[in-house]
Amino acid sequence: MLAEARMRNKSEREKSVTMLVYLLKSKIHRAEVTAANIAYEGSMTIDPDFMDKVGLLPYEKILCSNLANAARFETYAIPGDRASGDIILNGAAAHLGKPGDRLTIMSFTQIHTSKAKAWKPRVIVLGDNNAVLNERV
Repeated sequence: MLAEARMRNKSEREKSVTMLVYLLKSKIHRAEVTAANIAYEGSMTIDPDFMDKVGLLPYEKILCSNLANAARFETYAIPGDRASGDIILNGAAAHLGKPGDRLTIMSFTQIHTSKAKAWKPRVIVLGDNNAVLNERV
């Protein structure tokens, strides 16, 4: 009887536990690096139009992967000039790519497991001159 009560209490506790998982929030895929500025403090300058499309906030942490050299790095996003198409590597990140390289720029969020199956990230795919080819929002 005591064992049954303990099992019942354990089951009730497990139901009340809320777990979070990290999921992709935003992705800018195949972004072409337009400049690299080693002298700048740090970060990545991104056209605000791209940031708006994927819900990326100024100063938000981003994970980047360079398709040309497999470099992966974390930094934060700062808005550049609107409608410029700019993707600029700044500071130390400027050593991890060069103009013309293609990047995948990602941010992540924590979601309750109960909502995770329905979650959809906001994604844009860029082409020549960083024109938006595809949007999934």
